[in-house]
Amino acid sequence: MTDRTDIHDRLATSLREARKARGLSLDAAAKLSGVSRSMVSQIERGESSPTVATLWALTRALQLDFAGLLEGRPTPGIEVTRAAAAPVITRGGVTIRILSAPETVGAHEVYELVFTKGATLTSEPHSPGCREHLTVLEGRLTVASGEATEALGPGDVARYPADRAHEIAAGTGAARAILIVQDS
Repeated sequence: MTDRTDIHDRLATSLREARKARGLSLDAAAKLSGVSRSMVSQIERGESSPTVATLWALTRALQLDFAGLLEGRPTPGIEVTRAAAAPVITRGGVTIRILSAPETVGAHEVYELVFTKGATLTSEPHSPGCREHLTVLEGRLTVASGEATEALGPGDVARYPADRAHEIAAGTGAARAILIVQDS
């Protein structure tokens, strides 16, 4: 049996909170970091002593300060996420760049969405009362929520229930949008 130390517990808590704060699943964290899903899970449960290389990969993917990993929350100030450092997920022709502040994920999430021609982002229902606010920056998109569907162009804003199946689709060209997800 392995003894779980305070360091393991703090490391597990820090990594798990950072992953959840960024709205990432274990699979997404694994994909972004290059660390296997099972290893990420073991580390988050305090069941594994990760190598420095593994910790480095995870902290880079989760945008954590490696040196302060076990120190707790940083002091207040201006928090900047450089464009190249924002977590990015790609699904079926849609690039999703996470813009949310870590402490607001789950209540108020912000994403930049970049669609290739014909790409669709399909989502299962979120929690009851959840709403999305989609602003088209470039191109044209179609948004569907439940049975309702609307076509949008640059500058258009759609607000719709996200507690039902919904999707955002690009038509004959590429498109870019900002998506805000508000959980009630």
